[in-house]
Amino acid sequence: MMAGLDPILLVIAAAITLFAGVVKGAVGFAMPMVMISGLASIMPAEQALAALIVPTLATNGIQALRQGRAAAWQSIVEYRRMLITLSLTILASAQLVPYIPQTLLLIVLGLPIVAFALSQLAGWQLRFHADNRARAEITAGVVGGFFGGISGVWGPPTIALLLSLDAGKSESVRVQGVVYLIGAAILAVAHLASGVLNASTLPLSLILTLPGVVGLFIGFAIHDRLDQARFRRWTLVVLVVTGLNLLRRALLT
Repeated sequence: MMAGLDPILLVIAAAITLFAGVVKGAVGFAMPMVMISGLASIMPAEQALAALIVPTLATNGIQALRQGRAAAWQSIVEYRRMLITLSLTILASAQLVPYIPQTLLLIVLGLPIVAFALSQLAGWQLRFHADNRARAEITAGVVGGFFGGISGVWGPPTIALLLSLDAGKSESVRVQGVVYLIGAAILAVAHLASGVLNASTLPLSLILTLPGVVGLFIGFAIHDRLDQARFRRWTLVVLVVTGLNLLRRALLT
């Protein structure tokens, strides 16, 4: 028994985390979505949420700094409104974890993900006027922070913002890394306060960090071979799959 799991379940959890890391390295996001949906099928939801915190923090740090500290700092300054809003909302919403029905949460999160991604794949392009960028960043921060604090997933609003602003492949991956790194750090602090991350759940999160990082570098190799159009298409495909999986879990709970 390691980290409170049967060895077989631990191997399954590591495989899920490895796959989540590959997806993240390839398309820049979705690690928490893959992990929470996979891990929650073999362990309690709160334990699954705790398990993804350290691997997410580590891989986001690598992703954010892949193009250097200067580029990462530039992204922090440029997207500061979303980052501030996201952080504050995560801190607040994380304290609600024991009180929100999981079925309702999964439906509310899954439907917008699927609707947005399918509309983009169908050719409908969401656009924000330059004058509305500040409002768009704040909205993305509030929505992402609310769901992020509860489920560890705040990628879809960030992706929606970046796709809508036509961010390039490198910029998109870098900004996501910065947003997710800061969000993951805030999430860790928030769930230390909520009690979700504790002496019982932290060891599993630490153990899963290694397969997560290995998967990330495998995903980087895949990512570097994708052109802009293919990158965008795969990003949206991953959103559809993960969104549908959230709805599947809602129907089965």
